[in-house]
Amino acid sequence: MSQPSEEIPVGQVEIKKRSRVPGVMITQYVKELPRGKTLPDFSRKPIALTVHEGKVAIFKAMVSGDPVPTVTWARNKGNTSDPEKYKPRYDERTREHSLEILNVQVDQGDTYKCLATNPFGKAVCTATLSVFSVGLKKKQTDTSSNKEGQSNDPEDFRKMLKKTKIVKKRKEKPKKEGEIDPKFWEVMLSAKKADYERICHEFGVTDFRWMLKQLNLKKKEKEDEQAKVVENVDNIKQIEVNTSGSAEFEFNMKLKDTNSQIYLYKNGEMLDYGDGTDDSSKHNMKKTGDKYSFSINNLDLNDSGLYQVDVEDVNIFSTTLAIPDVEFNGMLKDAKVVEGQDAVFEGVFSGPVTQITWCANDISLDHGDKYNITVSEDKLRHRLVVKNCNKEDKGVYTAIAGIKSSRATLAVDEDPNARGKGRGGASEGADDIARRLAEEQARLQRGKDEAARRGKGTDGRSDGADGRGDGADGRGDAADGRGDGADGRGGLGLGDGSGRDATGKYGQGREGTEGSGKSGKGSGMGLGADGLGGQSAGVGSGGDGTDDKVHFASGLSDKNALRGKPAELVCKLNTDKIDGVWYKDGKKLTSKDGVVISKDGCTHKLIIQNCKDSDAGQYHFEVNGCKTEAIVKVGDLPEFDQDALRKFSNTVIVKAGQSASFKMSFPPQASLEIKWFKKGSELLDGGSVKVVKESNHSRLQMKDCLRSDTGQIKIQLKNPFGSIEALSSLIVLDKPGPPRGPLEVNESTSSGLELKWNPPKDDGGSAVTNYIIERQQVGQGTWKKVGDISANHLTFRDKSVSLGKRYIYRIYAENLEGISEAMETEKIMAGSLMFPGPLAPPTVVSAFKNCINLTWTPPEKDGGTKILGYQLEKRKKDTNMWVTLNPVSEPIQGLKYAVKDVSEGSEYEFRVTAINMSGTGEPSAPSVMVCAKNPNMKPHFKDPEDFMVVRSGNSIRIKINYEASPPPDITWLKNGEPVSPWNKIIHSDGTCTLVIPSSKYDDSGVYTIVAKNSMGQASFDIEVRVTDEPKAPGPVEIEQLVHGKVIITWGPSPDHKRDDRLHYMVEEHNSNTRNWRTIADHLLGTTYTTSIQPGREYHFRVYAKNDMGLSDPSDSPTWGVNSNKAVAASTVPPIITLERPPSILVPLKLHTPPTGYQCYMTCAVRGCPSPYIAWYHNGICIDSDKNYYIRNAFGVCSMCILRVRPEDSGEYKVVAVNSFGRAECSSTLKVKD
Repeated sequence: MSQPSEEIPVGQVEIKKRSRVPGVMITQYVKELPRGKTLPDFSRKPIALTVHEGKVAIFKAMVSGDPVPTVTWARNKGNTSDPEKYKPRYDERTREHSLEILNVQVDQGDTYKCLATNPFGKAVCTATLSVFSVGLKKKQTDTSSNKEGQSNDPEDFRKMLKKTKIVKKRKEKPKKEGEIDPKFWEVMLSAKKADYERICHEFGVTDFRWMLKQLNLKKKEKEDEQAKVVENVDNIKQIEVNTSGSAEFEFNMKLKDTNSQIYLYKNGEMLDYGDGTDDSSKHNMKKTGDKYSFSINNLDLNDSGLYQVDVEDVNIFSTTLAIPDVEFNGMLKDAKVVEGQDAVFEGVFSGPVTQITWCANDISLDHGDKYNITVSEDKLRHRLVVKNCNKEDKGVYTAIAGIKSSRATLAVDEDPNARGKGRGGASEGADDIARRLAEEQARLQRGKDEAARRGKGTDGRSDGADGRGDGADGRGDAADGRGDGADGRGGLGLGDGSGRDATGKYGQGREGTEGSGKSGKGSGMGLGADGLGGQSAGVGSGGDGTDDKVHFASGLSDKNALRGKPAELVCKLNTDKIDGVWYKDGKKLTSKDGVVISKDGCTHKLIIQNCKDSDAGQYHFEVNGCKTEAIVKVGDLPEFDQDALRKFSNTVIVKAGQSASFKMSFPPQASLEIKWFKKGSELLDGGSVKVVKESNHSRLQMKDCLRSDTGQIKIQLKNPFGSIEALSSLIVLDKPGPPRGPLEVNESTSSGLELKWNPPKDDGGSAVTNYIIERQQVGQGTWKKVGDISANHLTFRDKSVSLGKRYIYRIYAENLEGISEAMETEKIMAGSLMFPGPLAPPTVVSAFKNCINLTWTPPEKDGGTKILGYQLEKRKKDTNMWVTLNPVSEPIQGLKYAVKDVSEGSEYEFRVTAINMSGTGEPSAPSVMVCAKNPNMKPHFKDPEDFMVVRSGNSIRIKINYEASPPPDITWLKNGEPVSPWNKIIHSDGTCTLVIPSSKYDDSGVYTIVAKNSMGQASFDIEVRVTDEPKAPGPVEIEQLVHGKVIITWGPSPDHKRDDRLHYMVEEHNSNTRNWRTIADHLLGTTYTTSIQPGREYHFRVYAKNDMGLSDPSDSPTWGVNSNKAVAASTVPPIITLERPPSILVPLKLHTPPTGYQCYMTCAVRGCPSPYIAWYHNGICIDSDKNYYIRNAFGVCSMCILRVRPEDSGEYKVVAVNSFGRAECSSTLKVKD
């Protein structure tokens, strides 16, 4: 593949465009794009790659454009023409272009370019390829060649070494703990005073007085340091983002040594920069004289940071670029004001933004007398107020926040109340001018009459002899010829009679013209149509004998005549009795000279029927020595180039944000004035409008077009002989306007809402394709898309509504350019509300001191929809307030309810309301008044326990719950006798507790509670047993009387006689299973017979057991194969091993602590190797449960519960496991109330 050329073809233009994809540069080759054609662009650009040497690297890209662009690939340092290394491909299915680099080598690491080109332009983007070397490859040489004298050149080895690029880091001052970040001072030293407060806030500096003092010291230090390398630094402009999407900052700097190096850093890391000639360069520095301008192109979020410029090692300038990651929630809106009013632009952002850039016609604005820039407290709203607007303020205003921007236009209309006012004073209308003309004529006539009467004028002078008027150029009312108007428009100009023919002009135009008078023949006035003024001459009185009664009522006017067209010169005398003579260039004219001379009363005319160049000259009309003159010029109207005119008449169509260009060619012409108009308003050069006027053509370019720019474009060529115009049209395609109201609700039922609207007033220049409908339920904050319908439907039916609910809808119009603003509806209710009817009064079923039970029946009328539930209300006696017992959103589903929110002894009445889809209906009539108290009843006890065991020394707590009304008298008995007065009896609501603080064995017995009231008496017996863990049984003996059977006999436990619930448990261990197992339990006697197997050894244990748990075991002697045999002498030394399976030495015991007390369980386990211990509660492992404190120390396993709860009751089991077997024991924990 050959290296593609990036030069612009001969004869084509080069217009830079900005792509919607960051990092893509577009160049347009033609001034105007044909309709329907587009420039090349990237819809997906290639990304940077990092691969290992020897692997495959693939760059991928997708392009767009009409015609379809041609894609080529290139690299900065080399070419991509080798087909063995570079393989460009195109996938027609995915429309994806790729460049495949096979067997990547280190020297192929480079910046690669992808170029998309079509006849109208090109698009370029870059991507970097980084290659990692896998290792040092040694060059293999042949041993024979070495023998022949060939050796490896050291230069070859140097070429194999990978060149490492060292990134220079800026020397930063280390930040000490507790000190301010040094970057703060670097930014402050280059900042404007207006930004001090904002920077201090960002860095958390609050002591401003101290900061200013330190800043002054540091400024001195910096100036001294900068003096080493520069002479001065001034005209500093902080970094800001402009409308082209790049960031720029600049300053003036004069170097002491022109060879000094200038470095650019970002966040302390040095950046490479170009000279501004390469569009693909990210960072650029442009030097113009002593002015240094730095720019950052194709901004993205990663470009935020601290930028610093150093000369050698001295910092010259520091500035911070903050690019907020926000979107415009509210775009700028176009404004239209009258001169003198204020214009307001406001932008709303999705997140807080401290500061944004405001621009007017691409020029940044600062807060001041003209512009008021404010920010809301939450930093979401930014506002620009343009004060006291005038014509110069109109144009395009832009708000820039990082890489996001919004534009709007400002139109300034003339103030109708100030119309007619000029710069120098109030300009006068036609009526005022005519009035003043008549007054001046009358004054001059009176002067001449007075002069004639007195005999003055022998020397030919009249009152107007000196001809001085009121403003030759219409700029003032002074005698030096300055009129009363802005620039000659509307000013009063009187001729200056110091000349040949005593003529004067009363001009309304750009300049008044001085008149002249011969011998002071008087002065006159005329009203010119085009600013050149008319002429009039009066006859003065004097010694030359002229008739002072004849004068010109109106004189001749200069004439610009079209070649080949007739021209007419007209003047008017004050009398019709005198004829005059016409002259051209001093030569008398007659009808034979090709002109028509006529007289109609006082009016004298000279008509040139077919004007030629020879007809140009000075014409004058003379009568009785008084004359008036005019100059006739002959020429042509301006003209357009016909080919350019045909092209110009074609409609130009662009998308919003793009530029529109118009061009008109014409032959070079003298005194040509060119004007461009948009929709009747003149377009001036500046801002987003650029007007180029050359001798043979003119161009109009409108940047960043808005939809409001759509309309008629007109060019006007004007010369002294007239003007011509050419028309074209501009269509700016944009998203449509919002759909128009009024919104109509065609149907509103419980099953759906049908809406109808009107199409947008402005379709954005492209037909609406569809409408999008969103819905929000009133009271909820989320919007849900409910419809997307085609443009030929202007109605929508929403079926997913609930009866009685209110909804707000947003309707958007969409075309090929985007989605419009929303038309938002008012609140619309689905269907009409039909409420259920009233219910019968609720019935009181029962009443207690803390609960009243009610029931009711459904209403007869449900309102046509399903009853969703009921709402219940109560009212306390002697009050007027009804209190709801459940909200409407949580209706009672059933037909009964237990009201627990009552006070004992208070009386209440209740009412109930039905609820359906429409809401709550009418409440029922109140129920009967009912008192919250228990009914009279005989005492009875609730779920008491009739037996309990207490460890000796622990407290006895017998708690009994009862119900009775009225409250009963309670008595406690032990074995039929009243309990000791030292025992404590605790009464509470419905509960009575007998407490014996420290129990003894003789506290065992049967305790009886007796409750008695007026309704009767009830009693209940509880057996209490005070005991302790039993002592171990006596010695265990084994006897065999029958083959296969042994009798196990043991001595009774010392507690056998005093504990009638004591019993025994026997465990067996044989040499086969090697585990202890229970073979008998609940034995009341002291003997037990069990079966044995021959050839096995047996061991037996006997435990005493009562309600508190197990005693220590009593072990039997060994019984088995070796018990009756003599031990044979053996010469083999015995093998002693300590390995054995786990065994339970001391099992768990029964525990019955009261709620809230501590419980401590222990057991002893042995085994070799040491067994793994696991605790279980009701079969669930509790080793990792933090409610239990578990410990295993030297075979003693313990578990502690600090405060037991009822849910802690159940079976607890300890399991010991090692490689030889398993052992376990269990017990029960009963928690008492």
